[in-house]
Amino acid sequence: MAQADTKTALLTEAERLIRTKGYAAFSYADLSESVGIRKASIHHHFPTKEDLGTTLIDSYLERFVAELEELAARSISPTRKLLAYGDLFATSLKDGQMPLCGALAADAAYLPASMQRRTKKFFELHLAWLERILSDALAAREIEAGQTPKACALLLLSTLQGASVVAWALKDPSVVKPAYRLVIERLAA
Repeated sequence: MAQADTKTALLTEAERLIRTKGYAAFSYADLSESVGIRKASIHHHFPTKEDLGTTLIDSYLERFVAELEELAARSISPTRKLLAYGDLFATSLKDGQMPLCGALAADAAYLPASMQRRTKKFFELHLAWLERILSDALAAREIEAGQTPKACALLLLSTLQGASVVAWALKDPSVVKPAYRLVIERLAA
């Protein structure tokens, strides 16, 4: 396996392990077994678990931000963007996985400070994007002005994260979309 392929395989598997077991619950021995390489080879690419975690979060954030910008640029109403965001979120719950930011937040006490900062940034990006789209929805009179976009953003993200935990516990990702859509409908009422 080429070095770039090995590094990609390690990041992919580490993400899967974090999203299914949690950061604290997996080790380089797990990665070694899953990817089929020696632990020493993992240390060549990522000298510490923290290096692996920060690289994983940074690459995920880069993809995530690009996805959000693509969604924001679509020629659809702000409400449709919010619904599409919920669909993206729900889609990430495949194969019994938690959303990466939720899985990391659940392990916050075990994360090194560098990963805690990145996890916080992850949530801040979610909230900033939602607030921006909600401001557009408010300006377009697609949602009621009873709450600030900031408060609504927190409500939407909390709904998705909470529904994700419930979906993970029930092993039923179908519970996420209806809960989120109900909140969107209430905001639009």
